[in-house]
Amino acid sequence: MIDKTEAEARAIKETRAVFAEVIQDLGLMPAFEHRTAAEIDRIIEACVDGFREAMGRIALNDDIPF
Repeated sequence: MIDKTEAEARAIKETRAVFAEVIQDLGLMPAFEHRTAAEIDRIIEACVDGFREAMGRIALNDDIPF
């Protein structure tokens, strides 16, 4: 994500808590305990960007019913 809007930056920051819950549930917290907020944000951004790109590709490949 390049040049995040204020809303996007806030959403990423708020997503850190959800990310922390998931890695805790999976027993992965020790691997992330010493990571910076910027590194965690980078992971979140990569997931969001990847998801958006995949959804775009999927939408373009859907059969048109006519």
